[in-house]
Order: sequence, then C-alpha cells, then structure tokens
Amino acid sequence: MVKGRLEAFSDGVIAIIITIMVLEIKVPHGFNLAALRPLISVFLSYVLSFIFIGIYWNNHHHLLQAVRHVNGHILWANLHLLFWLSLIPFVTGWMGENHFAAMPVALYGTVLLLAAIAYFILTRVLIYHHGTDSALAIAVGGTFKEKASVVFYAVAIPLAFMNSWFACALYVLVAVMWLIPDRRIEKTLIP
Repeated sequence: MVKGRLEAFSDGVIAIIITIMVLEIKVPHGFNLAALRPLISVFLSYVLSFIFIGIYWNNHHHLLQAVRHVNGHILWANLHLLFWLSLIPFVTGWMGENHFAAMPVALYGTVLLLAAIAYFILTRVLIYHHGTDSALAIAVGGTFKEKASVVFYAVAIPLAFMNSWFACALYVLVAVMWLIPDRRIEKTLIP
C-alpha cells in the first residue's frame, strides 16, 4: 500500500488534536489583563502540549520520508500512536484547569510515556517491514533521545506526587531535547 493515505490521515488527526486543545482555552469574561490571570496554567499546559504535538508531527513527517510503502501492521502501529496523542488534549486540559496538581501531572506524563512507546513501536514495525539494511533503519540508527525520553517520563510520573513542578520540568527537558532538530533521516536520504 502507498503511504499517502497514512500521512494524510495522521496529519488530519494531529491538526484536530491541536484544534481541540486550543478550543479548551475558554475566553475570559473580563476585559482587562487581570481577567487572564486564571488562564495562566491553562495556557502554559497548552504551550507545552502544542510543542509536544509539533515535535511528534515533525518527527512523524521525517520518519515517513524514509518509508516506501506500508502494510496493515504499520497502519495499526500508527493508529496506536495517534490514540495516545489524541488523549493529550484531555490531560492538557485537566492539568491546566487544576493548576498542575499531582494526579493530572502524573497522568499527563503517563500519556506522554505511552505515546513515546507507541512511536518507538511504529519505528520498529517500519524497520521490520523495510529491512534492517534499509535507508530507514540506517537513518533511525541510535535511539539515545528516545530512551532518555522514556526514562525521564518514567521518573517524572511518580515525582509528580512529590513535586509536580519538578515533574513538569522533566517534561520541559524532554521537549527541549527534541526541539533540537534530528537530522538523521535527512542526512541518510539526501546524498
């Protein structure tokens, strides 16, 4: 099967996820800056989640540049990733509305952890389908950032119950780590 429908569907789902997140930010009834103060935590959680969704979209896009074709296993692995990403608006809203309380921050991290695992599964299914000597396998190569992300999420989840701000700092650290562009696929595919 060609990869075009998978890309289009994924792009559409990610666009809807971002739209749902921004619609969760309610317009205040006041007309001055003080009316925005109660929305600070909602806005901060939105910004963090927008960055994470952007990172996933960017990496997904780059990943699929190295893909020649897809099969049913790849479609299901991609849906698995999209499922966890689709929960980000819920945990984002819950975390923001509750001013970064422990349980919402821990659940936020759990969803991020499961999305990271789903992305890892997707890459492994793609590599299996295209072969360990394929351009995709060579491009993906080492997985330091992927492993570090999983470790940081796994540490942040229980940490949220001791200090939710430290847990959020770990989430930000993962985001910053991934904001540095990953050029592995571009270097492999472009001579």
